[in-house]
Amino acid sequence: MKKIIIAAAILVSGLAFNNKAEAQIGVSINIGSQPDWGPVGYDRADYYYMPDIDTYYDVPAHQYVYLNDNRWVRSASLPARYRNYNVYNNYKVVINERNPWERNTVYRTRYANYKGRHDQVIIRNSKDVKYKNHYTTTRTRTVVKRGNNGNAFGHYKNDKGHGHGRGHR
Repeated sequence: MKKIIIAAAILVSGLAFNNKAEAQIGVSINIGSQPDWGPVGYDRADYYYMPDIDTYYDVPAHQYVYLNDNRWVRSASLPARYRNYNVYNNYKVVINERNPWERNTVYRTRYANYKGRHDQVIIRNSKDVKYKNHYTTTRTRTVVKRGNNGNAFGHYKNDKGHGHGRGHR
């Protein structure tokens, strides 16, 4: 009988321990999905609001959300009217709310004083180690220098397999 009571006590304490584990809160971190032009200081960012152009960037979906003919549209790139906007240089506000554009008047008013600011540190320029791996794994841009005649300087192989450095293919 004593063994049954001890076994029952162990079983009950084990169940209590499992219930505690299930009640723990999970923390979402999406540093790796944030673009290198995103602001530092956030482990999670659902949207960036860009006050200079009154536009949002959906971080997980990698899409811009902007007003076009009185409708909010999504696109992988900004429309031509924002071609001079520099995402690396202009201020972004992190918003962790579902569909923030539905309350756009609130955000436009609240963050109007951030228009024209260029003092925000971005992930690409951060010295924080938590961003170090992010930037080196997401940065895959190739730089090609061009001469006066428009040809790229580089090392390409010709038909015979020999390389030359004038960018002719």
